[in-house]
Amino acid sequence: MTNQSSVQFEDSELASYLGSKNSQALEKAFGYTTVGDFLWHFPRRYVEVGELTPIAELPFDEHVTVVAQVVDVSQRQMHSRRGFIFEVTVSDELSSGGQELKMTFFNGYQARTDLTVGTIAMFSGKVGWYQDHLQLSQPDYAVLDEASQADPRPIPIYPASAKMPNKRIRDLMGLLLPHLSEDNLPEFLPEEVLGSHRYPERHRAFLERHAPREIKHAYIARQRFAFEEAFILQLSLAERSRQLGTQPAIARPRVAGRLAERFESQLPFDLTVDQLQVGDQIAADLSQAHPMHRLLQGEVGSGKTIVALRAILQVIDAGGQAALLAPTEVLAAQHFASIKKMLGALAEPGLFGEGEGTGVALLTGSAKTAQRREALLGIASGETGLIIGTHALLGDQVQFAELGLVVVDEQHRFGVEQRDALRAKSGDALPHTLVMTATPIPRTVAMTVFGDLDTSTIKRLPAGRAPIQTHIVPMQLSGYRQRLYSRMTEEVSKGHQVYVVCPRITDTAAEQGVLLSTYDEPSGQTMSVEAMTEQLAGMPEFAGIRIEALHSQLDSVQKQQVMDSFARGEIDILVSTTVIEVGVDVHNATLMVIMDAERFGISQLHQLRGRVGRGGLPGTCLMSTWLDADHASVLRLKTIESTMDGFELAEADLAERREGNILGVQQSGRQSSLKELSIIKDRTLIEQARNHVDALMKMPDWEEKYPRLVEIAGAWADESTKEFLNKN
Repeated sequence: MTNQSSVQFEDSELASYLGSKNSQALEKAFGYTTVGDFLWHFPRRYVEVGELTPIAELPFDEHVTVVAQVVDVSQRQMHSRRGFIFEVTVSDELSSGGQELKMTFFNGYQARTDLTVGTIAMFSGKVGWYQDHLQLSQPDYAVLDEASQADPRPIPIYPASAKMPNKRIRDLMGLLLPHLSEDNLPEFLPEEVLGSHRYPERHRAFLERHAPREIKHAYIARQRFAFEEAFILQLSLAERSRQLGTQPAIARPRVAGRLAERFESQLPFDLTVDQLQVGDQIAADLSQAHPMHRLLQGEVGSGKTIVALRAILQVIDAGGQAALLAPTEVLAAQHFASIKKMLGALAEPGLFGEGEGTGVALLTGSAKTAQRREALLGIASGETGLIIGTHALLGDQVQFAELGLVVVDEQHRFGVEQRDALRAKSGDALPHTLVMTATPIPRTVAMTVFGDLDTSTIKRLPAGRAPIQTHIVPMQLSGYRQRLYSRMTEEVSKGHQVYVVCPRITDTAAEQGVLLSTYDEPSGQTMSVEAMTEQLAGMPEFAGIRIEALHSQLDSVQKQQVMDSFARGEIDILVSTTVIEVGVDVHNATLMVIMDAERFGISQLHQLRGRVGRGGLPGTCLMSTWLDADHASVLRLKTIESTMDGFELAEADLAERREGNILGVQQSGRQSSLKELSIIKDRTLIEQARNHVDALMKMPDWEEKYPRLVEIAGAWADESTKEFLNKN
């Protein structure tokens, strides 16, 4: 094994070290087939003798660890639901005469097998109170043999299953660990990087993670592996960015006296400092002969579209075309209307790149045949400089004369394959790419997911954006319910318009006909668009008020008709799902009512309230909930109520959701490759890794100096993550 690389060792079949029976059991329990699979099955916590508490001294409502012997077991069926409760009585010898303690396991199949009378085990859990005695409910436990009882080292507690309990995992890991060595798990992180953080070398880190001498060594090893993943991920992103920088693109510098300058001269307002600074960054990128890859983030209403339009006109002035990709037909149509309005006469095409203006076309899946034919002809001929559309732009029939810029609005709503398909239409030279999002991205997520994109941020809102007041409405209080509805009628009486957002479109069959009236107690259901529309229409105070519904089950023509009517002021109250979350811009809308607001995430709620207060009129957002004031979800709503800072809320949203699949299902279709790295807990590690990688990439010969690092980096990402990095 001395000459075997770590990649080869980690890819070795488990059967070579554990035998076929054990390896088959691990594959059945966890899907593991290789040494690497099993080595990365790390303990989720440890218990150690130093934590032990005598049963007689157990503190109530605290986490404790005890070593005790099973003296009695019993089993009884649960009354309220199917299943059984397995009860274990244990006694320790750490106090005079020994004290007893009860343990309860719900459907404790594994506990029933492991914890027989006479068994000695270490139990860890929170002390509770039941039927006049202390107990541990669903405790972690580790069955001890004589060797482990005499060994003072911490005992690892692994993620386990009924057929693969902790003790067996520890036994199997004990068979594998003696095979680990510096030869088959050599270090690949640069020595100076490792030394600056005093991390153990790789083979030693695996040993300390699974069989630590002291518990502090286990957590240092855990930090080393999290840093390793952060380092390799940042290296992959940096290398991807470097490769993009070597690919060809057509430079699109500013051209004096053309569309971009004329557009800016006719603007009825001054651009903000942020808009100008970001615009200069983008203009400089477009002037390079390699493709721009830039992420533009900014609050709802911060003026990202103006910045993008300036970039689009710069590309058109330089002889290219631009495609603006929107996630929905409603948003695509709104972009089309607002951009045509902003351009005015400049949206009337002359000769491509030379006339008074440029063609602007809309292409969506619902476009009529004649409209679609006209749009395709303008795109292919080059007469149309800006094409706005949905995924319909990806179709084989869409042929560009010279695609120079792709602008993607709300990037997270598109799959990587869709974006890649559009970029493939530009020929040998890649188009420049500008990704826009109104969802503020926490710094560590931006570094981890968008690490190969340069990031620009618009933080200041343009002048004229009115403040938005946000309030929680406790629906269980009848006075607040009445006030919620009267606020709607008040806004309408002032000539303003109202959004009402519901968590779902319709009620299930079992709930048909069960509607909440102003004075009803909560029915246990969440409010639907259908129920809310019917309820408002039946209330006397809403007589004569024009109410319409908007949701995804309407066809695209109906959706557009409703949105157009609302924009023209022909609808007073629009009852909708979150289809209006992104891009819908009606300046006369001043009130946003969100029913069952606890059903939405923090960033989503922030996006929704950004739909009001857009025309200089003060906005109000009312978040209704039937939950008690001290409920955890209401505390989340209080976070929304307390601040309008989208970046602060994005951090809170990340902390609430955990990191989920940062590189996972939404982007690549498979689970994330990250095993130890936490975007929340390891923010400092991510920034440290980024700084080390930046320094490494400045070394001209780093690949020759660190061949093992190149090898590991190439083998690290699974195919789906490689695809994500290549197409992002």
